Amino acid sequence: MATSPVNQSRLFNASCFALITTAFSFSIRAGILPQLGTEFGLTATQLGFINSMFFFGFPISMIIGGLVYHSVGPRIIMMVAFVAHTLGILLTIYSGGYTGLLISTFFIGFGNGCTEAACNPMIADMYVGEKMNKMLSRFHMWFPGGIVLGSLISKFMTDAGQPWQAQIWIIMIPTLIYVFLYFGQAFPKPQVEGVTSLSKNFKAMGTFLYIFIFCCMAFTAISEFGPQQWVGLIMSKSGASPMLILALVTGLMAIGRYFAGPIIHRLDQTGVLLGSAVFATIGIYLFSTQTGAAAYIAAVFFAIGVCYFWPTMIGFVAERIPLSGALGMSIVGGVGMFSTAIFQPIIGGWIDADRVEKAALGLSGDELELAAGQATLLRMTSFPIILIVAFTFLYIYIRNRKRTAH
Repeated sequence: MATSPVNQSRLFNASCFALITTAFSFSIRAGILPQLGTEFGLTATQLGFINSMFFFGFPISMIIGGLVYHSVGPRIIMMVAFVAHTLGILLTIYSGGYTGLLISTFFIGFGNGCTEAACNPMIADMYVGEKMNKMLSRFHMWFPGGIVLGSLISKFMTDAGQPWQAQIWIIMIPTLIYVFLYFGQAFPKPQVEGVTSLSKNFKAMGTFLYIFIFCCMAFTAISEFGPQQWVGLIMSKSGASPMLILALVTGLMAIGRYFAGPIIHRLDQTGVLLGSAVFATIGIYLFSTQTGAAAYIAAVFFAIGVCYFWPTMIGFVAERIPLSGALGMSIVGGVGMFSTAIFQPIIGGWIDADRVEKAALGLSGDELELAAGQATLLRMTSFPIILIVAFTFLYIYIRNRKRTAH
């Protein structure tokens, strides 16, 4: 029986629309966070727990998807993603309060994790070598690219007085597009021999290099998603538009990821990761000290810093630890989101604690909110600072390993 040819272009485009769904759920929910807090009387800590459900659902489905990828295939995983996204959207709109928002946000995160679990290994199977790195970065370009679109849509709808429920309905558009594009398509077979064996996957995941990247991913993810999820609440009192900051950051990230191929080729993955950690530290520090127009300069540094983290980490695993397979990529992505889930309520708690501390100094109103938020951002610089040390070690380790191999 002849197998149907793989339509790489259609599968890649479908994957991009699936990631746009993830991005819309991320940016639009960030945009309506203040409205949800006001309507349901939620504290920053409660909003943090709602955010964390987004990031808890993600790693659970990524790990499950990684385990079953080679047995059920990406088609089934993406069908589950469609069901989870649809349920999450409907349950958010009809949530009625805190508990409903927790459940609906979990479903949306679960759908987003399915997208990563299916699309990363599928793209790695469709392309090889430098093209694989380039296409993975271009796929991940649509996360920040979708956030640009989603945050602008959220801003215009909010300014126009549209209810938050109407904004959530927008997420359904890319959801329907990706399920249509995937429908009836043939999917690629694995390229690396032995990669379908779970025992070989686990053996590769037990190596020093994989464990090291696993630990680093926890910090690269929170360095990116921590400030992004809270920048709206924090920078709204700084004299800068929080949604425009989010759009600027993600717009620059999208451009950077589109042109990632030659940059990674020139600097190597380890050089890119080290440089990213340095820029991320500068960006978050500037966010914690600047107000008004200067906040946009901080956004540029931050964008350059976090731009390459996620796709380069996934590409590193695919290229340098290939036998870890779909499971290895999913576990690394999953720990990134799990780390972000753990830190979301902690960051919310930092904001609440800093608010109390600054209020004791006599601050109030917008001045109090800004001071508390910037104090929290200053704490967040510890994440990329740890990465500077870790990636300096990785850069030296990989360079020495190459020299030994030659």
